[in-house]
This record gives sequence, C-alpha cells and structure tokens, in this order.
Amino acid sequence: MILGFGILTLQLLQRHNKLLQAALSSGILQLVGTDHCTFNSTQKAFGAYDFRKIPNGVNGIEERMHIIWDSMVETGKITVTDYVRVTSTECAKIFNIYPRKGAILEGSDADIIILNPKRSFAMGARTHHSRSDTSVYEGRKGKGMVEVTISRGRVVWEDGNLNAVPGAGRYVRTPPFGYLFDGLDKSDAVYRASLRAPVRRGEAAAA
Repeated sequence: MILGFGILTLQLLQRHNKLLQAALSSGILQLVGTDHCTFNSTQKAFGAYDFRKIPNGVNGIEERMHIIWDSMVETGKITVTDYVRVTSTECAKIFNIYPRKGAILEGSDADIIILNPKRSFAMGARTHHSRSDTSVYEGRKGKGMVEVTISRGRVVWEDGNLNAVPGAGRYVRTPPFGYLFDGLDKSDAVYRASLRAPVRRGEAAAA
C-alpha cells in the first residue's frame, strides 16, 4: 500500500481499525508495537519509476503512545492499567527483559513517561522528530500528550526539549527461553501428568 511517499507491504482497510481495537480491548491482542522505519522524500524517490525500489517503512515509534491513548483509553476501550500493559509490560515480557523493563520496581531501569491526558496533540511532518520529511499521520489530532520521558532515572525529554546525552544508551540483552516458554513448560507438565493413569493392582487382583 502506497501512502504518498510512504509504502507498506500490507493493505490497510478502514474496517480493520475497529477489528484491531476490539481484539486489543478483549485481550486477543496483547501488545502494540511499530515497524518504525523512516526515509525522507529523496530516498523514497529512488522508486519513482519502479515501486519495488521504494524503501519500505513509515514513522510510528513516536506516535504510538499518543495514538493508543487517544483511540483506546480516551474512548473507554481499555483502562489506564491496560495501556501500561499493552505498550510496555507485555513487550518487556515477550523480549524476556521483564522486570528490568516494563515495570516500576526496585532494581528496574526506571524508564518512565509522564503523559498529560488533558493535553491535545496534532501530528504531522512539522511536529514529529523522525528523519522523514513526511508523516502518514498528517493532520491526526487527539488527546494524551507525553510531556516527560525518563530513561534509567534521567529526564531525557521534557516539554518538547531533548536532553539525551549521545552515547548514553545501553545495549539490552534479550536472553532466550523466557516468558513465552514458561506457559509451554507448565502445559506440557499437565499433559504428561494426564497420561499417567493410576494403576490399582489390589483392586484388579481382587476382581
């Protein structure tokens, strides 16, 4: 699907929005992520005469928190607790980095946002902070603005000002066989136990 200078490999239809929101609200979908991959107009123009050469990707990582709040929490489809779960906690569990990430606990990394639910936002190429000079969310308005971002206990974003120190980021290792496999091990144990039918030798002999 081509959106101006954006290109997606899947087709998005309006009716899918309600279905996805219903699935997220009911718990069928457990989290919300993005395939954030931005290119500017010059880079997208490589495929002006052959769409197969257009770099694939659009913006989304900055917009995700605002859109989910406005479309799901503001409309009453999910609770504030659900918002934290689908945007943070479940993501951390799937990547097996919970509770280092995805929780506010002693020993966790203190990655926190402060969102003002009463503040409005307007999305567009002039308001986002990605390298792209376009936006697939151009003109999108709503409620719920992230005002402060804290990374490992340090304020890195506040009231539109970036305070991050170059090189301060840290590689987060994601060990295998974590959260997703815990449930499989438990279900396998229950299944194996069900195969072990009790043998009552005394009763058999008496019969």
